[in-house]
Amino acid sequence: MQTILGAGGAIGVELARALKDYTNDIKLVSRNPKKVNETDELFKADLLNASEVKNAVKGSSIVYVTVGFPYNLKIWKECWPKFTENVIDACMEYDCKLVFFDNIYMYDPNYLNGMNEETPINPPSKKGKIRAQIADMILSKVKEGKLTALIARSADFYGPGIKNTSMLTETVFNPFSSGKKANWMASLNYKHSFTYTPDAAKATALLGNSEKAYNQVWHLPTAKNPYTGREWIQAIAKEMGVAPKTQTAGKFIVRLLGLFIPLMREMPEMMYQYDRDYVFNSDKFEKYFDFKPTPYPDGIKEIVKSDYSK
Repeated sequence: MQTILGAGGAIGVELARALKDYTNDIKLVSRNPKKVNETDELFKADLLNASEVKNAVKGSSIVYVTVGFPYNLKIWKECWPKFTENVIDACMEYDCKLVFFDNIYMYDPNYLNGMNEETPINPPSKKGKIRAQIADMILSKVKEGKLTALIARSADFYGPGIKNTSMLTETVFNPFSSGKKANWMASLNYKHSFTYTPDAAKATALLGNSEKAYNQVWHLPTAKNPYTGREWIQAIAKEMGVAPKTQTAGKFIVRLLGLFIPLMREMPEMMYQYDRDYVFNSDKFEKYFDFKPTPYPDGIKEIVKSDYSK
């Protein structure tokens, strides 16, 4: 049995599809799980309840964490460490391998141009400190020999079917679809990598089912030579058939947007990711598994076709 904790989000749904290449025994766990594949087993659980997490994990050979708690610092402080402890304890008790889907918030902001698995850990934000804490919780148990686990890290992600958890969706695709201007934070002149969610899911499934991938950190496959903010907006506008009208949002505008877009309320402390080149390197994964990430034009085309075609 391969189990996905937090199965209803953008990554969890794609991961459930990808795991079909490896097994028909897939358990989807969340408060209100819904089938992705016909053979999926559904399991309702409160992932902040240790006993319910243990019941969800019991009988699993691999446990994937794709949980997305609401993007709110207070909630993150309350939920992430507690949830992570619950999962680690359950996986150690039932001898399950753990695959943890992660982001790059813990990295030193001075090393974001070409970041890889060896990039220094030095989070500048409060959310980043939480991500560093939970990654350390996992890796420390690995070093102690008590847990078999891997961490799969993604850049900011984009892809079809994402409702409100992608910056690119919220700031460019959705505004263009309703006749509004795109909003880009800080500066249009810097490169910014985005990981395509179907690629991330396929790669996460592949890692989970590769014995030699465990007990280390992996960057998930992400296309090289990312666009600048301006180029992202122009490429998306062209594919959607709209004018690339744009406004650059400083902290004041971001806070104003937060009155209408919940995701933006939490972004002021994360704006450092947009005032410098943010280039994500996934050479380790691509070379080891001979995997080619989806090119950016193809990803944009698929999103428009899937989510915005009339």
